[in-house]
Amino acid sequence: MGQKAEATKSAQPRSGPVLAREREVAKTEAINALLTRPIAILPAKVGDPVRPFALGLWNDIRPLLKPDVSVSALRKAMATYVHSRSYQIAVAREGSLRHNINGEPVEPVLEADRLDALKKYEGFQRRDGSNNPTTSPVQPTKTEAIRIALLRRKEKPR
Repeated sequence: MGQKAEATKSAQPRSGPVLAREREVAKTEAINALLTRPIAILPAKVGDPVRPFALGLWNDIRPLLKPDVSVSALRKAMATYVHSRSYQIAVAREGSLRHNINGEPVEPVLEADRLDALKKYEGFQRRDGSNNPTTSPVQPTKTEAIRIALLRRKEKPR
């Protein structure tokens, strides 16, 4: 319960690691299932830290792909993880460090990357209405908005 509360509060004032919840662990299990061996940077269980990836980490992960798995499947699984709220919070924290494939810190997160992650996190807050009380709770998601726009195009006579 405390982990969920931590993930929904502002990324700026808090410090310390972002702890993985069940949803992050499920995402990391999906990634590891595509690889010949698990990678240590990913949280293995609830309560493990969510750590920002070192720049270029894809070059270390890609060779571990199982031969029968497509690269696009790995890209999608990785994207789902790195675009998650918890990962963005981990990157946005003051003093965040990037980690190599073994989970060892290698460099600080650049200020520009930190601020970009903070903007993405704030976007999560606006979408779920937690930081914008004037937002209507029935606003369509991005996917729904695209679907509506496509349906409208089909309805127009050509």
